[in-house]
Amino acid sequence: MTANNIQFTKIEIQIAKYIFKHYKDKYNARQLARILNINHAHANKLCRILEDKHLLTKEEIGNSLFFSYQYDNKLAVKFIEYMLSLEEKEFPKWLIVLSHSLKKFKGCIEMGLIFGSSIKVKDFNDIDVLLMYNTQNSKDVKKIKDEIRKSELVEKPIRYVDITEKDILFNKENKIFYNILSESFVFHNPEKYAGVVRKCRK
Repeated sequence: MTANNIQFTKIEIQIAKYIFKHYKDKYNARQLARILNINHAHANKLCRILEDKHLLTKEEIGNSLFFSYQYDNKLAVKFIEYMLSLEEKEFPKWLIVLSHSLKKFKGCIEMGLIFGSSIKVKDFNDIDVLLMYNTQNSKDVKKIKDEIRKSELVEKPIRYVDITEKDILFNKENKIFYNILSESFVFHNPEKYAGVVRKCRK
């Protein structure tokens, strides 16, 4: 990655993040165009640009080019960690109060994600939150959950998934876990999230 090719457009970042998070899958430009609602030729061009910037790697399967992330490239990983660290600022407006409340967990969890319908649509029934932490912090985590619930600032019920890193790696082939990891916002420790994704690929 040289100094003259490190500027990124919003859609390039979107593609890079999407491919990084969906670590079990390879995507061609047509699929990405449909998922991200952009023109196929444009998606193809952007994937090639991201390959030139050493973020994506390509593979020819049949007549199609499929792209995946350069998970073993240290600079590419550092780039995605930085982009993931900005996700908290990109939360939908309706999750701002939640985002503020979840900050309380930061001292006692290793990683935090929000997933499910609440990150996609304004009209949702509950909020799904994954907390990854060591079991010795269980009391502190429970105390903070109670504080958030009693404050009544978050109007919708929060459904927590409490898990250790060991549990995630043990269940890495589980489709539900894959969906949680790949279709989520990171609210705490993007470096840890990137590390977990890379471990789950192996």
